[in-house]
Amino acid sequence: MKAKMKKCPECGTYTFSESCPKCGGKTINPVPARYSPLDAYGKYRRLAKK
Repeated sequence: MKAKMKKCPECGTYTFSESCPKCGGKTINPVPARYSPLDAYGKYRRLAKK
C-alpha cells in the first residue's frame, strides 16, 4: 500500500491521515487526475461542469 500525501482545504495543512490533525476537517488529494487523450468519460465530465 502506498501512502499518499493529503491536504486539508480548510487550513492548508498537509498530512497522511484522512482527517486534519489541526482543525479536524476532511483531507483531500491535492494532485489533479492524470490527463489521457483516450478518456472515455471526458465528454460527460465537461458537460457536467457547465
